[in-house]
Amino acid sequence: MDDAQQNPAEEKREGEGENRRESVVDRRLGAERRTTAVSESKFIGTDRRTAQERRADTGLERRRGPGRRLSDDRRSAEEGEMTAEQFEFVMAIETYKKVNKKMYPTWTEVLEVMQQLGYRKVEHRDIQLENVPEPELLKKSA
Repeated sequence: MDDAQQNPAEEKREGEGENRRESVVDRRLGAERRTTAVSESKFIGTDRRTAQERRADTGLERRRGPGRRLSDDRRSAEEGEMTAEQFEFVMAIETYKKVNKKMYPTWTEVLEVMQQLGYRKVEHRDIQLENVPEPELLKKSA
């Protein structure tokens, strides 16, 4: 094939480098960066590839480690079955939304509904919340 019949797309344009598609070197065959040690990689900073958890345990994590199971109430709720307490709360929120013509109640309104259902803080919390003071406990009525 002479120069005049060459495909115009394959022609080397003036000012461009060589066609990379014709290169024999496969860049994927190079060193795997994820397996190199930090000292060899010339990286300056903390190594975040360790299995060490960087966040503090608050008790609110959704992921459970080995040996930690869902409570029966939580498991049944996730499967679509609700306890009477869960059903009462859902229906109270739905009623609040209908009466007040609100699609999405604020957290203050949700707390108000919970208090109208009779819920009060009577025990200290089991979870760790940073920079959140614990409100005073109400006396249990005997």
